[in-house]
Amino acid sequence: MKKEIMLCSICSLSVGVCGEDCAYCTQNVNAKDINRYDIKSEEVVINEAKIAKSHGALGFCLVTSGAGLDDTKTQKVARLARVVSKNVPGLMLIACNGIASKEQLKELKEAGIFSYNHNLETSREFFSKICTTHTWEQRYETNLNAKEVGLELCCGGIYGLGESDDDRVSFLKSLVSLKPFSSPINFFVNQPSLNYNVKPIEINEAFKIIDNHVKALPECRVMVAGGREHILKDRQYEIFNHGVSAIVLGDYLTIKGEAMPKDVSVLKQLGFSFAGACH
Repeated sequence: MKKEIMLCSICSLSVGVCGEDCAYCTQNVNAKDINRYDIKSEEVVINEAKIAKSHGALGFCLVTSGAGLDDTKTQKVARLARVVSKNVPGLMLIACNGIASKEQLKELKEAGIFSYNHNLETSREFFSKICTTHTWEQRYETNLNAKEVGLELCCGGIYGLGESDDDRVSFLKSLVSLKPFSSPINFFVNQPSLNYNVKPIEINEAFKIIDNHVKALPECRVMVAGGREHILKDRQYEIFNHGVSAIVLGDYLTIKGEAMPKDVSVLKQLGFSFAGACH
């Protein structure tokens, strides 16, 4: 069991400002009853960064909704990255802004972004069944672009969408080819705002998925993110017995997560320390 783990926090800069039809996402163009907004003020972002750091978070992810970056959005994210770096030093800044060109990603890197998060989500073969407004290949290319400009990769996906075992094998092979620095595992949770319902993953299956993900990426920092609380329930902290070394602290994009103080308290009681630098 790894006794030092990394905590990351998500800052949703914008929510629901999106024309994509990703079936699993509560921000897709067809989602109902979500609070849509664009973009948070500097003061709000700084405050969220301070709260995250005070609870032991190292990673702080600046997330925007929508298919990807344009020049205006790139400039906004870069500005906020500089503002956070100045006011809350010591955080590892991650950007999650969708499909992006090398030029846009280079601008983010120059603004202090350490890692770019763009998940493949699932296999190349299955992706068109859950999204028709952009392609899996565009996602893969964005990750190559991030690597080319010198950004670390945070790349993973979501399990439990109805994909087959073969899809999961194909997905992991694609992740291996990218050699990400970190890789988030998300478990799909049915939401009333979505017109997409599948049988939830069972706990033992979830742990098998984690084992296979960790085995495929032995040099990678594997994180369990969305669905941790809902799928694993009172066994959620067992993930660290399975090679996981990072979690998302606090809320997700549009879904409530475990309260930060509760997670931190339980993790400390279990003897974990929190990473203060990337290595």
